Amino acid sequence: MLPCPRPERHERPMMKTLDRMYSVDFDHRNKEAWYELMNRFQDANLYQAWSYDVVRYGPKGVSHMVLRKGREVVAAAQARIHRVPRTSTGIAYVFWGPMWRLEGAREDREDFRQAVRALRNELSLRRGLVLRLYPLAFRGRDDALRKILLEEGYHFHDEAMTKRTLIIDLEPSLKELRAGLHQKWRNGLNRAERNRLELISGEDDGLFDEISEIYSEMANRKGLHELSDLIHLKSVQKDLPGPFKLKIILCRRDGVTCAGGIFAAFGATGVYLIGATSGVGLKTNGSYAVQWAFVKWLKENGFRYYDLNGINPETNPGTYHFKQGLAGKGGADLEFLGKYQVADNRVSSFVVGWGERALSTYRWVAGRRKSKAADATSPKSHDGRA
Repeated sequence: MLPCPRPERHERPMMKTLDRMYSVDFDHRNKEAWYELMNRFQDANLYQAWSYDVVRYGPKGVSHMVLRKGREVVAAAQARIHRVPRTSTGIAYVFWGPMWRLEGAREDREDFRQAVRALRNELSLRRGLVLRLYPLAFRGRDDALRKILLEEGYHFHDEAMTKRTLIIDLEPSLKELRAGLHQKWRNGLNRAERNRLELISGEDDGLFDEISEIYSEMANRKGLHELSDLIHLKSVQKDLPGPFKLKIILCRRDGVTCAGGIFAAFGATGVYLIGATSGVGLKTNGSYAVQWAFVKWLKENGFRYYDLNGINPETNPGTYHFKQGLAGKGGADLEFLGKYQVADNRVSSFVVGWGERALSTYRWVAGRRKSKAADATSPKSHDGRA
């Protein structure tokens, strides 16, 4: 049985008022207005899109903040809300937010400060939720934001190593970007082009179904079992308005789909979401053609960066080397600032902490059982070794 931790006792802090020029409102926007607002931010992203959370949690499971300086909107954030049933306790999670880097304007870190202060005032102090925030920010580049978060009462929450990603600067010409690819990656792209593969791109459900088939094949080949992300993205796609639709690129050989990718493009950045390659695709280098097609599309449509959306050289070295080769000489290997949390309500803090410990224990036990079941069914050699 799990030990039941005692709630910490502390005085509830007072709300910090916003500076005189700033004002905030929550949940006064509809879907159309939210997407219109997102167009103002260069750090807009899929995870702050209305559809991404609402299709999973419903309108009551999401909260939207808009911050103004005078009459101008300077920051916005979408938070997903998880409450314990029939209670007021729970957690609010802002992923890759708040958005505060306005298109065509000089960055003002005070906008970020007032945004995270407003989020704490409303979600943690007024609503009594644990507030967990994962800003779209990187160590070395955005250390000033970390300082602001700490000054505003947030605490670093990542228990494991913070995540890394590779970002490609798309400012150079396509010729220069291609010359900057790692040699082995460029060779792979050259082979793909010699194979005269057919590339198809679009946004409709049929393309989702095609990539689902090869994703399932790849999952079986690699021993993966999670298809939930793909299913969720298909639901998100149906809800996204036209200009924000996810882009799907498929590679076919002799009319048969052998590789594909799903990508998002918001603000100034394209993001790689999901890739899939069939057994045939491994032989044709279709994934190289798919990635290069998206790079070209981003360039043609004026995007400034391509985020390869996560790397882990230790647990997934193959994918890491593939992404590293694409990022090439100009790619930046960046580490996120990580998660920050504030918990002003001791009951919510206690309930969320205990629930996450219980979930962690359940997953550990389930993983052990799954591992033992796999060992029991695996073929053995005559001396008892697998």
